[in-house]
Amino acid sequence: MTRPLPSPDTVLGYRRDGRPIRPVLGASAEDPSNDEVQVTISQKQLNTLLAREKDQGGRAAVRHLVDKLGFTSTADLTGYLNTQRQAEQQQLSDAERREQELTAREKAAVERETQALARERAAARRALLAGFGASGQDLEDAAALLRVADDADDAEVSEAAEQLKARRPELFIPRSADEVPPPAPGGSPASVPPYRPAPVDRTPGAAGLDMARRRGLLPPV
Repeated sequence: MTRPLPSPDTVLGYRRDGRPIRPVLGASAEDPSNDEVQVTISQKQLNTLLAREKDQGGRAAVRHLVDKLGFTSTADLTGYLNTQRQAEQQQLSDAERREQELTAREKAAVERETQALARERAAARRALLAGFGASGQDLEDAAALLRVADDADDAEVSEAAEQLKARRPELFIPRSADEVPPPAPGGSPASVPPYRPAPVDRTPGAAGLDMARRRGLLPPV
């Protein structure tokens, strides 16, 4: 049962300065706000309540997302995401490894091609120097002393060879005039035919007849 409000003229009390205190005018006995309890809170408490409500709302949204994706808990969702990240990282690592291997193979192929070109260039320049008269070790020395760029053409190499021959003529002396002919297969000089032993007579008694001739018992044949 709602308690009736006092009359507006009723004096409820007096203030310190002596003025009377009367009921608030305009209130209604049927107003629902008469049964509500008014609570006063500080701004800090209000901020805490708002943050708590926001956090609860965030957790509710996460639970809704987990249920929508078909997981039973956030831990399952986290484990699935971690697995996917590891798989993507592994794929990236494999791709990087393949790219590194491909780069290494391309680098090795370029190095082999460069070395082959260098050998061909060196052989061509040795042939040109040999045409100027260098040979043997002098040819190797002339090739080392040849002053020419790697990308020089035949005319530039020929000009550099002529300049080298003018500076170092001793490298271009024909070796055939100075070298001793190689030894023959038998060990004697090349101008002397190799020693060939006389054939031995293997008939019966031939050895005895030969010994008698050497001793002068029989006339020589």
